[in-house]
Amino acid sequence: MKRFALIGAAGYIAPRHLKAIKDVGGVLVAAYDPSDSVGHLDAYFPTAAFFTEFERFDRHLNKLSERGQGVDYISVCSPNYLHDSHIRYALRMNAHCICEKPLTLRPWNIDGLSSVSQSTEKKVFTILQLRLHERVIELKKQVEDQLKADPNHVFDVELTYITSRGNWYYASWKGDEEKSGGIATNIGVHFFDMLHWIFGPLKQQKVHLRSHDRASGVLFFKNANVRWFLSINAATLPVDVVEKGGRIHRSLRFDSWSFDFTEGFTELHSRSYAHILDENGFTERDAQPAISIVHGMRESQISTVDSEAHPFASLPQDPHPFFSLKKT
Repeated sequence: MKRFALIGAAGYIAPRHLKAIKDVGGVLVAAYDPSDSVGHLDAYFPTAAFFTEFERFDRHLNKLSERGQGVDYISVCSPNYLHDSHIRYALRMNAHCICEKPLTLRPWNIDGLSSVSQSTEKKVFTILQLRLHERVIELKKQVEDQLKADPNHVFDVELTYITSRGNWYYASWKGDEEKSGGIATNIGVHFFDMLHWIFGPLKQQKVHLRSHDRASGVLFFKNANVRWFLSINAATLPVDVVEKGGRIHRSLRFDSWSFDFTEGFTELHSRSYAHILDENGFTERDAQPAISIVHGMRESQISTVDSEAHPFASLPQDPHPFFSLKKT
């Protein structure tokens, strides 16, 4: 039975990690979060020690280690800008680390994590769950088969991901680009990892739109040109999704293929943990290309919306809710 600790127990994604730990037969011995809104611990590990002060959490883990009862893994579900620091902490606690996406906000920080990993002889793993999605695996196989027949083929791809968020988003750390990395990083990094995994290295990119609630651009991969659109604004949802009462839309269209992969995400964290415990997990080096892609999106100059742009890139935009609320 593997022993786990968890940093960021009150966060949105924490329950998926808690369920994954339980599903792989692990035990959570300690958890930390500045917020004490962690009632979901009761559904998984009610006897886990819990701390709202990092210093006490650290002391507890140290005492367990001194007694020969240290943890095997530390799972990191903290805000994006803290991942780098918390991964380093996990490695120096003589534990492997499992970190939610994105590992870091800047690609060069990956080199630092690799250095600490080598010096501590502990591994860094990340959740690249779309690589384990059955339909995505099938899609990658279809692409590979077509490229065997025509190695020079370049796919014309359109990615759309809309996940509705309320005004709370802008008051949280997620609405602060310095802390979250912005829309493309916070909700899109695993999709860009998927695209890189399927279509090969990125050659260049253009960004047509980058705002508080959406982003859009074009990625030119070795084997595909991808028009993409990401949004947290429900007003950008397709009409058919709204009519069905939906608030999330994920779709990928290219050449003769088109599918909606809105479903099938619920068990991917458990599958990711099983993958890691089987010594097949995705490392910091696997995550680096997507981190570079989203970092480039933040640094790129905005290009004029043209014929290459995603069709949703020209949708009317709403004012930033934070500033609208502030005025009232």
